[in-house]
Amino acid sequence: MRYNVVKNANEIINNSSYLVKNPQEHKGKWHELFKNNNPICLELGMGRGSFIIEMAKKHPNINYIGLEIDKSQTASAVNNIKNQKIDNLKMICKDAKDIINFFGKEIDTIYLTFSEPWPKKQDEKKRFTHESFLKLYDRIFKKNKHIILKTDNKILFSSALESLSKYWYSFDKVSLDLHKDERKIENVLTDFEKQYFKEKRQIYYLDASFKN
Repeated sequence: MRYNVVKNANEIINNSSYLVKNPQEHKGKWHELFKNNNPICLELGMGRGSFIIEMAKKHPNINYIGLEIDKSQTASAVNNIKNQKIDNLKMICKDAKDIINFFGKEIDTIYLTFSEPWPKKQDEKKRFTHESFLKLYDRIFKKNKHIILKTDNKILFSSALESLSKYWYSFDKVSLDLHKDERKIENVLTDFEKQYFKEKRQIYYLDASFKN
């Protein structure tokens, strides 16, 4: 699935109250921005924001932050919540490699929903579940580590299982076909996933944690 380029993306995102333009200024102080002490969940690569927006609506007592590097996709996410008031949602249009500049130890859960799989061996360090990223997450998790991942890519999923296992994560739930799983697993569909569901494509899922 490809996204359309939004010509006036800069204007859209810069005029949005949901966009945090200088996230580094809020490092260690996100609760002040949200004006509460509720848990904070972060989605890396939010795309057009369908997942993070719906999660924020479903769970008003949890704070959600969606991070996306692409300005057109961020603009689409902003457009998707135009004229809505979702107090527990913020967005960042920045590179995920810079998250340690944006957050202190204040994140409770990281969501990786249909991230770029980077299937070639030479690109594996770009995957959000590579050890280099897991080390970054260590520096922003509040206490216990918690990662939830969904993907249709078998290479990315296998790589994530291996990488997280080596990093001493435990798997609370693993599904090789989420849409056919009979367990009660909360599943808010992303834009990609809505299309994949129609195509009856296999969706891989994991819920991993490391409790200190």
